[in-house]
Amino acid sequence: MENEAKTRETVTIPKAEYESLKQQVAWLMEQLKLSKRRQFGVSSEKSDYAQMSLFNEAESLSDLSKVEPELKEVKAYHRTNRRNAAERLPPDLPVEVIEYELPEDERCCPDCGGLLHVMGRENREELKLVPAKAVITRHVRHVYACRNCEKNAEHVRFVKAKTPNPVIKGSFASPEAVAHIASQKFVMGVPLYRQEQEWARSGIQLSRQTMSNWLIRCTSDWLRPIYDRLRQLLCGGEVLHADETTVQVLHEPEKSAQSKSYMWLYRTSGDTKHPIVLYDYQASRSGKHPVDFLRSFKGYLHTDGYAEYHRKLPESIIVVGCWAHCRRKFDEALTALSEKDRAGSDSLRGKQFCDRLFSLEQTYADFPPDDNFNTRRLARVEHSKPVMDEFFAWTQITSEQIGVPKSLLGEALRYALNQRRWLEHVLLDGRLELSNNRAERSLKPFVIGRKNWLFSNTPKGADASAMLYSIIETAKENSLNPFEYLTALFRKAPNLHSLDDVDSLLPWNLSLAV
Repeated sequence: MENEAKTRETVTIPKAEYESLKQQVAWLMEQLKLSKRRQFGVSSEKSDYAQMSLFNEAESLSDLSKVEPELKEVKAYHRTNRRNAAERLPPDLPVEVIEYELPEDERCCPDCGGLLHVMGRENREELKLVPAKAVITRHVRHVYACRNCEKNAEHVRFVKAKTPNPVIKGSFASPEAVAHIASQKFVMGVPLYRQEQEWARSGIQLSRQTMSNWLIRCTSDWLRPIYDRLRQLLCGGEVLHADETTVQVLHEPEKSAQSKSYMWLYRTSGDTKHPIVLYDYQASRSGKHPVDFLRSFKGYLHTDGYAEYHRKLPESIIVVGCWAHCRRKFDEALTALSEKDRAGSDSLRGKQFCDRLFSLEQTYADFPPDDNFNTRRLARVEHSKPVMDEFFAWTQITSEQIGVPKSLLGEALRYALNQRRWLEHVLLDGRLELSNNRAERSLKPFVIGRKNWLFSNTPKGADASAMLYSIIETAKENSLNPFEYLTALFRKAPNLHSLDDVDSLLPWNLSLAV
C-alpha cells in the first residue's frame, strides 16, 4: 500500500522548466517530421504562384515586359501522329537497311496465279545500340633515306614523317580512351572499379590504377593550363556565384580518413556570353579559401548564408544573399506543421512573402539586357523593394511576439533578420539574381557522382577530380558534348607550340573536328 501511494504522488516542476521542456519536445517533433519528409517526401519546393491566397493583387502576376498579343483566327487542323520531341533521333545517325522480299517461288497471285510486282514498301525503324568496343590504333611512322647518300656519302641523313604527339608518352593511352574514362566517371558517375569490371568482361585487362594514373597525368599536363586560364577569365567578370560541399579524402595529411574535406564551386552568372564553372578542392571550409581563389575578383558574389563569406571576403567583393535559402527555412517550418495548422500560420505567411518576390522575378525575366539590365533594377526597386520592406517589418514584429523560440519558425525568422543586409543587395544591380540556385545546380553533378564513387584516395586525386569536373561542366554549360570536347582537347593540347595558345583550347574556341 505504501508503494502504491508513492506512485500516486504528483511530481511538480517549475513553470520555466516546464515551458523549456515543452519547447524542446516541440522542436524534436519538428525535426522528426522534417527528417521524414527529407527521406520519404517530395524534395521539390515549388509553389503555385497563381494560387497565392495572401497576395492576390493583379500586379503581382502581371508581366511588365510584354505587350498584349494580337488576336488571330486559327483554322482547324488534324494533328498527325508524331514522335515525342524528347524521343527524336538525330538525322546524322547511320542507317542500317534490312529488306524483306518474297522468295521467287512465292511471287504469284493467290487468286489468279499472275506474277506479283513490288507496288510499295512499309518501313519500321528501330534504335540499335552498339556497346562500346575497343580498337587498337597502330601509328606507323615512315623513315626515309637518300639512295645517293647511301652509296656516295660518308653520312646518311634520315628524314622521318611527322606524327602527332601522344597524350601520354610511353603509354598506350589514346585521347579517346582517356576521354571515355573521364566522361564515364565524371559525367555518368561510374567509378573506376566498375569500369575495370566492364572492360574485363570484354576481355581487356585495364586496371583502375592505370586508369587513375592516366586521369591524373592528363590533368596535370593538359588541363591545368586551361583551368588556370578559365580561372583568370572567371575572376575578370563582375557577377559570380559560389557554393561548397563535402568530400572525403582517405589519405589527407594530418587528418583522419573519416574527416571532411571540401569541394568549393565558383561560376559565372547568367549575364555572361561564355559560362565558366570551376571546382576547387580544399582540406577545410575556412573562409581563407574563397579569399585566395577570388583574390583578383571585384564585384558581386552570390552565396548562401555561410558566415565565412561575410567575415573574410574583402570590401571589393559585395556578397549577395540567397532568397531561396530564406524561403526554404519557412518551407521547412511549414512542413513540420500538421495539415490543419498550416492555413493562416506564420510559417505559411513567411513563405508566401518569398513566393511573391519570386513571382515578380518571373515578370522581369524577359527584360532586355540594356545598360547592365538597368530596367530590371528599376523594376525591382519599384515593385520588389516594397515587398521586401513589408516582409522584414513583419519578420521583426513576429519574432518579437513569439520571442524567437527554439523552433523551425524561430530559425527561419532569425535567418531572415540576420541575412537582411545581404538579401537586399539584389536591388543594387539588374544582373543579380534572387537566389544562388545557379551554383547549387552546378554543384549537383559532383554530389551525384560522390554517391557512386564515395571518396577520393589522395589530395592529388581530389585535385584532379576538381579540374576534370571544371572542364566537363564548363563544356556542358557551353553546349558541348564532354566526351567529344575532351577527345579533341587531349588530341590537340600535346601538339601546341606554346602555352600562349591555350586560348585555342577553351570550349568556345576549340574545334571538335578531327
